[in-house]
Amino acid sequence: MGAYEYQAVDADGKNRKGLIEADTARQARQQLRGMSLMPLQVDEVSAGILNVQIKSRRDKIKVATVALITRQIATLIGAGQPVESAYHAVSRQTQKNQAKRVLLAVRAKVLEGFPLSEALREYPRIFDKMYCASVHAGEQSGLLDLVMERLADYLEARQDLQRKTSLALIYPILLSVVSILLVAGLLTFVVPQIVQVFEGFDQELPLLTQWMIKLSDFIKAYVFHMLAGIVVLIFIYNQLLKLYWFSFMRDRFLLTLPLVGYLVRLSNTARFTRTMSILVSSGVTALDAMRISTEVIISQPIKKAVVKATERVREGEHISVALDQSGYFSPLVLQLIENGESSGKLSDMMERAAKAEEGEIAGVTALFVGLFEPAMILVMGGVVMLIVLAILLPIFDMNDLLR
Repeated sequence: MGAYEYQAVDADGKNRKGLIEADTARQARQQLRGMSLMPLQVDEVSAGILNVQIKSRRDKIKVATVALITRQIATLIGAGQPVESAYHAVSRQTQKNQAKRVLLAVRAKVLEGFPLSEALREYPRIFDKMYCASVHAGEQSGLLDLVMERLADYLEARQDLQRKTSLALIYPILLSVVSILLVAGLLTFVVPQIVQVFEGFDQELPLLTQWMIKLSDFIKAYVFHMLAGIVVLIFIYNQLLKLYWFSFMRDRFLLTLPLVGYLVRLSNTARFTRTMSILVSSGVTALDAMRISTEVIISQPIKKAVVKATERVREGEHISVALDQSGYFSPLVLQLIENGESSGKLSDMMERAAKAEEGEIAGVTALFVGLFEPAMILVMGGVVMLIVLAILLPIFDMNDLLR
């Protein structure tokens, strides 16, 4: 059964595009007519062309969609469906064309005789190394449905953590933007109007007022230049981040910041332990699990330290000892890993360590947001107070002269 890309017209006269599976083009047209669609063009798409189309697209399937697809496939495989039948059923279920393309392309590779893990590796932007390695281990052990279920749980938990973090940061970011716009508006429009009142009086303005007027004039004269400069700096910064040495220096600087560094370390070590627990529980060896898990670490200094720890484990060192020498893992995590190594329950201990660190991340994020809000309010209050003083001081001086 092949894949056919079609263009058709529905009952309302609207153009429809998509993919459909059929044995022949004639059967594909019959299926379209059965769906109340008038086929205009039906072309067979080979697996190779599908791969090119998917890889050429910039958009990426969302993590939530991948998690849903993974859980649906795990359910079907657990019910006794063959892999290719499971992917065919889920491709018919999904309404997203990009996801449908990926599922049909993976199914086509499986029908050609390739293992599922090999087919998934064709799309590294959607299925990362951890995902493919877990699927490979599930194929080898005969527990593919359980592995896919764990992967779905992992993806959903990661998505939930990202969502909670994003929601927690919305208010501080909004508060910062409003504060900056408010101060800029006061300096650009309010201060100049009030200062005009004192221009007719023959008296020297207070120093604070003079500074505020100069700052207001500067903002009015160069506001567009500053905005353009910010855009250029952001562009240059994003380009420099592509250089390893710059990203390494940036990440090392972030680790030195009091609260931010602690949060960066927690998020990266939690991501590492969670990924390794999934891989080990799926049947991947501990050494390969460590090697693959380093790929999910974002901070370059932490990643470099864990890569060195992996080399020490390869040479015969215990995992807990090697990670302890990296200097980035907490004593609790190291103790749990040591207990897992001695008891033979490394995956369970890794999962406990990941849960502990993810809970701590939630607590630290809440603390960060809780401290940021009053700090931002105090800073804003101080800035507004300086502007008000710059306006009131000439008035006080004028009253003294009138007396």
